[in-house]
Amino acid sequence: MSAAAAAPARPPLSARLDLRNPAWLLAPVLLFFAFFYILPLVDLLHLSVAGEAGLSYYARVFEVPLYRDSLLRTFGIAAAVAALCALFGYPTALLIHRARGTWKLVLTAAVVLPYFISVLIRTYSWMVLLGRNGPINKLLLALGLVDAPLPLIFNRASVLISISAVLLPLLVLTVGGSLARIDPLVQRAATASGAGPLAVFWRVLFPQTLPGLLAGVLLVFISALGFFITPSLLGGPADQMFAMHITQQADFLASGGFLQALAAVLLAVTLLVVVVAARFLGLEFIWGGQRAGKSPREAAHGRRSSWRRAVLERAADLFGWPLLRALGLVPSWLGRLLSGGLAVVAYATLLLPIVVAALISFSDSAYMRFPPPAYSLRWYEKFLSDSAWMSSLGTSVAVGLLATAISVVLGTAAAFGLVRSSLPAKSAWMTLLVSPMIVPGVVLGLSLYSLFLRADLAGSVTGLAAAHAIGAIPLVLVIVAASLQAVDARQEQAAAVHGASPWRVFRFVTLPAIRPGVLAASFFAFLHSFDDLVLSMFLSGARMTTLPLRLWGNVNYKLDPVPAVVATFEVALIVVGLFFARSAWAARQRR
Repeated sequence: MSAAAAAPARPPLSARLDLRNPAWLLAPVLLFFAFFYILPLVDLLHLSVAGEAGLSYYARVFEVPLYRDSLLRTFGIAAAVAALCALFGYPTALLIHRARGTWKLVLTAAVVLPYFISVLIRTYSWMVLLGRNGPINKLLLALGLVDAPLPLIFNRASVLISISAVLLPLLVLTVGGSLARIDPLVQRAATASGAGPLAVFWRVLFPQTLPGLLAGVLLVFISALGFFITPSLLGGPADQMFAMHITQQADFLASGGFLQALAAVLLAVTLLVVVVAARFLGLEFIWGGQRAGKSPREAAHGRRSSWRRAVLERAADLFGWPLLRALGLVPSWLGRLLSGGLAVVAYATLLLPIVVAALISFSDSAYMRFPPPAYSLRWYEKFLSDSAWMSSLGTSVAVGLLATAISVVLGTAAAFGLVRSSLPAKSAWMTLLVSPMIVPGVVLGLSLYSLFLRADLAGSVTGLAAAHAIGAIPLVLVIVAASLQAVDARQEQAAAVHGASPWRVFRFVTLPAIRPGVLAASFFAFLHSFDDLVLSMFLSGARMTTLPLRLWGNVNYKLDPVPAVVATFEVALIVVGLFFARSAWAARQRR
């Protein structure tokens, strides 16, 4: 018998590659990320050390006081913003958690609505609110508290207030998720045992929500590291953040790899924060998931440090409980008053810019002025009749629709591949797919610029839509994955047992069940693309102007009320989208 005859026959390729395994649905999004996300970042790192300069560009970043001080300043601003969001966001999340019925829906919508409004538009509104002739200064003058308008703009305070207002919903929603997972019976048991409201909060509620609070603080901190729009418009020379140097020098891309080194430093700092945070919270904090059980190594470490826990528990018995009993003597109304006051301030910072923008859009004044001296529709007529504005609007809609299609197809397939497969290390795959959420936009835009030049994609609708889809895919993935986890997999198995093909099972069983989630994901993916300014600045070129780019030029050079008109249209779009999303979810619940 020959060796060939003795060797077992290899199964055909189609048998070895079981394409019915849902894990293969990850392949399209991984290929997309490999070309539009991983490869550009690797190329950016290569350019930062290529040539004769080598690592000297990195040395320059830390040796030149301008860049070194800017990096330290960025850390300080991001930390201050995270602290402000924690101070005002936690009471806001508590207020929403304790509300019931329609009131809870209204409070939640008041947080969600500003989160999806363009950062540029919200910054524009803060320019009006904090200006010399803005409503805040006028109120202070009317009350006689000041004799002259205060310099509320172009300083560190205006930067901190505006960035905190932009990122506050992120912390509220993260803490709200932790509050929703708490069993209310635990709090009732503590109350029934004689603990006062403050003792119940510090001993029961706060420890269980602390991981969510820390996750929210870290997400806010990481997001603030890459800000440049708000400090550019509201800050002074002493408030320049690190990302601003990248955008300001973007016209000198051919001068070498120093600009790439700046971006690489910002990326490295961001990833370092994520790695340190993941050590304590797990990588799941990025997308709001819960950390899995401890690994054997962590469990062994926990056993070795049991003596530390014993010391802490003893200290809690000696000092903690007496302190809690003292807090129990404080009137509960005082705690509610303080918490409610902070929540009111938070809602004011979220909603006032929207109200101001809406009122200014109906102004008859030729420039930003609040309150308007008279009301008219002149700026709506200007916006709708101006061919340049309409062309930019059409470009943004076209790019947004294509980006939505790309992200929904790839994100939904990836969600199905992760949720319905037995793929090992799902958290690692999920982390990779949602990682664009933590990469600063200026870094991603700069990394894509070289690729787009070589592939002739700069200034094209297709290229810009693909770039926008990088950030939209994580949104779709998280929303659709949550919808899939709520679907009973036995329904799909029953359909498959009765002879339905995988496509028919998805079309007639799975898709109808997750349709509300897919529609919501599509809506948020479109908004993500429609509002994007950072990637558009790098990749639009001279041939294409999106609506955010035209708004950016208007806010920097004209300061007329047209951006307020765009803001009002966007608010109306989001309100309608949230209404339909809620109706779809309600219909799903009734079924």
